[in-house]
Amino acid sequence: MTDIKIQLGVASAATQIEGGDLVHTWSDWYKKGHIHDSADPARANDHLHRWKEDIDLMADMGITIYRLSIEWARIEPARGAYDEAAVSWYRELLSYIKSKGIAPLLTLHHFTNPLWFEGSGGFSEPANIPVFLGFVEYAVKKFGDLVDEYVTINEPNVFAVMGYFDGVFPPGRRSIPETLRVQSIMSSCHIQAYELIHRLRKEMGYTNTKVGFAHHARVFEPQSKNNLWHRFIAGLTSLMFQGVLTRACLLGRFSFPLKKYGAVCPGQYADFLGLNYYTRSTVSKLGDGVREGSHRNDLGWEIYPEGIAQCARELHELLPRPIYITENGTCDNNDSFRCRYIHDHLKALVDSGLPVERYYHWCFTDNFEWCEGESARFGLVHIDYATQKRTVKNSGRFFAAIIKNRGITKEMYDEFVAPQEYHL
Repeated sequence: MTDIKIQLGVASAATQIEGGDLVHTWSDWYKKGHIHDSADPARANDHLHRWKEDIDLMADMGITIYRLSIEWARIEPARGAYDEAAVSWYRELLSYIKSKGIAPLLTLHHFTNPLWFEGSGGFSEPANIPVFLGFVEYAVKKFGDLVDEYVTINEPNVFAVMGYFDGVFPPGRRSIPETLRVQSIMSSCHIQAYELIHRLRKEMGYTNTKVGFAHHARVFEPQSKNNLWHRFIAGLTSLMFQGVLTRACLLGRFSFPLKKYGAVCPGQYADFLGLNYYTRSTVSKLGDGVREGSHRNDLGWEIYPEGIAQCARELHELLPRPIYITENGTCDNNDSFRCRYIHDHLKALVDSGLPVERYYHWCFTDNFEWCEGESARFGLVHIDYATQKRTVKNSGRFFAAIIKNRGITKEMYDEFVAPQEYHL
């Protein structure tokens, strides 16, 4: 028997599940032909209409914590023009989640911008920091009586690198200076949002507010530890992708090549450490790489469970706070190794001795997986996109059993984990 004292939940993002023809960056990206399987985010999981079915299914599986996001373009379709019907829908959704005994962790920005915001430069323009903070203030005032815990921004490093360095996310740019400026501005946005949320909730009479950001971190290792260049470039890549941004967001300490924007001072800007962990990168040159002969998921990412504890430890050494694994999961289209993946990552966390309080599996249901569209399945629940039928996968049954038994028994291991093997 492996005891799992970590509270287990699931995560999602509005653009990836809700559906609806909205005017935002990812609907625009789809219309420009950048989704690999041509899937339209306007379909997604139709969660906009099937939300009760999804939350009921969550509750039936014993899930008591849920990380979700709100869609900025749905709430504020034009600058300063708010959709009260959208606000009412989110309030109904959040109220229903809580009525089922599920505690929401609300993400305020998860990769998607309204086109009106993007058209003004989005997060590449310092003048837009107050615009983002205006949305944060509006959201907290509208939902602050229903939500105690917040993620300000999801993966600001991924948002910046994929959208402004690799050019595969909107807006599709390739500029090192712009990538660094976006990272800098989003770090400043997180810090100012952290302070704003605490102030607003205090004015509303609440003292149990928790705020953090969801940080994508991975292990960067040299292809050859005996090669000085490989070691140097691995360290540099780690520093540029996550190191300087981590210190900026958590501690308000902006070091080269990031720049501080706005009234930001050194301090402590997280009540929990939100970690999104998926893989290890093996580095021999600038860019990503996968270790030869490693186990890989269906997107070719290395499966490296030990890395989740390594990344969590590095964050905790920088700022000792409770650790929330805000995302961890894998693309396994046939659900052939997901049980083993979950087992191995949870075991790494348990064995680490770190103060890991929560684990949010990415994701609850298969969904619109950004540029991969509907072709990459990460869910515990299978979605038939043509019919929108939900079916709990074998891995979903395993996850529910862990919650029910507060651990993994030998019988569970033999049934769910032992038959599965990673592939190369």
